Order: sequence, then structure tokens, then C-alpha cells
Amino acid sequence: MNQIIQTSQCIIGDSILEISYIIASLFFVFGLKMLSHPDKARRGNLISAFGMGLAIVTTITLHKMNGEPIGNIPLILIAIAIGTVIGWTIALKVKMTAMPQLVSLFNGMGGAAAALISLMEFPHIKPELIAEYGMANGHVLAILLGVMIGSVSFAGSMIAFGKLDGRIGDIRAPWLRYLNIGLLVFLLCIIVFIMVTGTSTEATAPYVYTLFTLALVYGVFFVMPIGGADMPVVISLLNSFTGVAAAMGGFLYNNQAMLTGGILVGSAGTILTVLMCNAMNRSLTNVIIGAFGGQAASVDKVAGAIKEITLSDTAVLLSYSHKVVIVPGYGLAVAQAQHLCHELDKLLEDKGVEVLYAIHPVAGRMPGHMNVLLAEADVPYEKLIEMDEINPDLPNTDVVIIIGANDVVNPAAEDDPGSPIYGMPIIKAYEAKNVVVMKRGMGKGYAAIENHLFYNDKTRMLFGDAKATLQKLVSEVKSL
Repeated sequence: MNQIIQTSQCIIGDSILEISYIIASLFFVFGLKMLSHPDKARRGNLISAFGMGLAIVTTITLHKMNGEPIGNIPLILIAIAIGTVIGWTIALKVKMTAMPQLVSLFNGMGGAAAALISLMEFPHIKPELIAEYGMANGHVLAILLGVMIGSVSFAGSMIAFGKLDGRIGDIRAPWLRYLNIGLLVFLLCIIVFIMVTGTSTEATAPYVYTLFTLALVYGVFFVMPIGGADMPVVISLLNSFTGVAAAMGGFLYNNQAMLTGGILVGSAGTILTVLMCNAMNRSLTNVIIGAFGGQAASVDKVAGAIKEITLSDTAVLLSYSHKVVIVPGYGLAVAQAQHLCHELDKLLEDKGVEVLYAIHPVAGRMPGHMNVLLAEADVPYEKLIEMDEINPDLPNTDVVIIIGANDVVNPAAEDDPGSPIYGMPIIKAYEAKNVVVMKRGMGKGYAAIENHLFYNDKTRMLFGDAKATLQKLVSEVKSL
């Protein structure tokens, strides 16, 4: 009788656990959908987090392996508490300029977790499974792919973190292409070799650790040659890698929540990668092995002279305009000037000026960087206009003011076939009636080329730190 009761309780517990995973998966889907709009993004994030919390709690309390509940629960709770404190502290202290680095760091941690899960599970492959199917089965494949993809994601994300933080430079050499291709082929050959010739986990373990080590090396060399302008694409791609690695863990444990979460992250990262490539009019292969973002063009064809404008003249020009478009870039984020920028646009609107923001898909150092930056300053989402929508209106715009942006407004992308950014869609600021460029100096952008827009007859340069300059400009506008 007791055995029947225990069996019934076990069945009920398993059913509740499976249902909780389905509910968690639904929370992931709805949360991701809500992230598509800033007004609902915070709520969507909380809903997704609640789904993950539900999956964690039900797994700890209801999951059983061979009839035994999960052990070491106090240690698990301590680890969760430590991670929560660290994550909360980092989130409160991180600056908006460091958000891309934080994304890379967190993404790398996800990849490392997926790889370690696969390494931990490999020795526990059931001998009867190997006896019946050999190593060539889906369970082994999921483990090996988890090791490889998770390791590549971790190592690549760490290098991306270093590059975004300015601690690691680009290494651009023709031989790196062949080394990367060779490493990738060798990694795939190791997987095939293990699955075809492996007879036991003990005999195959050295090859699995070799796969893990070489995947880390590949992750490093994979990202090292890629220039700064391509970092949004790299971040998206590595994010998709982490999602796929997590999905492998879902297959291993037959865990619908982990599988759904991994698939959502992997597919979202892949879609975003494609969108970023389209925004630069380049293929993913060209991003990975191309010369964009790290080398200067062979010839910088610039003509004309730089013309400056004073703060007072800028204030007058903006105050008496009908329509002003602000083009934000990474320089705005570095200066932490987004709040002053919003203050300026509110002052101009009080004077009857229509103010909009032109957002290039790859402005900044990660996808959506400018949207997040301006949302932090409470800029209404309706004022953030994507490149394709704003370009047709620029000929009727009185002033385009560029704050910290460079390559995304460079006409060389349209009129200089020898430029490394040739073919990349840009915000056509040069079509506006007047252009004001706010920069510290004449430094080049990620693509390391001269910006032809700076020499345009309609362009005036307003040199200085973005935050200090905007502060003075706000004062000038108020005094008019």
C-alpha cells in the first residue's frame, strides 16, 4: 500500500513538474514578446524572470533522479543567493557605457555554464545506452555540441568583453582565417571521431577534454580579428551560440523550460545577427573574415575644409528651426550626456521645434544600444525613428545635429567604392539643410576612415566634450 502511495505521489510530482516547465516556457514567450516595446519591456523582463524562478523552485522541490530527490539543497540555495547579490550589485553600479561589456560578460557566463553541464554529464552516460547504440546517439551528440558551442561562446564573449572595454586590441592577419577554419574543421572531426570510435566514457574522456580546450582556443581566435564596428554582430552571434548550448542542456535533461529558453535565445540571437548584417549590407561570412572595422581605407578621398560653429550660433540655429533631428552615437554614451540631450530637445519643443531622434541599427557597441541609452533618459519611444523611416524626411529637416556618431552618417558608404564601409546603409544627414557635428576632435570612427560629411559645405563642427557642450548649449537656448 505504501509503495502504491509513493508511486502515486511520484507520478503527481512529475506531472506538476512538467506542467511548471510548460508554464515557465509560456512566461518566456510572453516576456520576450513584451521586450519588443520599451513601454512593456520592464514588465516582460519580470515575467520572464518569474518563469525562470518557477522552473528553478519546482526543479529543486519536485525533481527526482532514480526515485531520489535533489541533494545539497542548502549549497544550491547559497549559490543562488551569492549569484543574486553579485548580479544585483553589478546591475546597480554598471554605467550605461559599460552595458555592452556587461552583456558580453553575462553571455559568456551562460556559455561557460552550458559547457560545464555537458562536461559534468559526459561521465554519467548510461553504459546500457552505449552498449545498445554505441557513442553515435543523440544523447552523446547533445553533450559534445554543448561542450563545443558553450566553450566557444564563453571564450569569444570574454574576448569581446576585453575589446569593448579597450583592454584587448584587434589581431588582423591573413593566417588567422586559415587557422580558424582549420580549428573549426578539427573540432567537428573530434566530435565525429568520438561518436564513431568511442567505446566507453572512460576511454573517450581525454578526447572530450581536448574538444573543450580547443573550443576555448577557437573562441579566442574567432573573435580576435573582428573589428570594433562589427561588435554588434559578434555580440548577437555569440548570444545565439549560448542559446544553442543551453538548448543542448534541455535535450540532456528532457527539460522543456531549459529547451524553450535556449531555443528562444538562440533564435533571437540569430535573427538579430541577420538584421545587423543587413543593416551593414554585409554577409555574416564577410563580417567574420572581412576587413571591416579594423583597417583604414587605402585612400581617404576628402575635399573641402572644416568649418566650425559657435555655441551661440548653434543655439540660434536650433531655436529658430521648424524641424531638428538628433543622431546619437557611442560618443553620447561615453559622455553620459543622454539626459542633457533630452533636456535640449524638450527646450526646443517648448519653442515650437519638432525634434526627433534618428537611430541607426548598429550605432553604439551592441544592438539597440542607443534605444536603451535614450530610454534611460525618458525620451519617448515615439521620438526614436529608425534609419529607413527617417531618411526620406531629412531633405525637409532644418538641422541634423550629430552627437558622437561617425561611420553611420559617413557618405563614403555611398560614394566611395574603395571605402571599407562602402555599401553600408547610413543615415543621410548630408541631405538636411544644415548639419552640426558635436565631437571632441577630428578622430575617426570604428572603421578608422575619414568622415566625408565633416567636409561638406552644409556641415559645421562644434568641438568639445558632448556633456559639457550640451550643458552650455542648453544654457544658450534658455537665454534666447
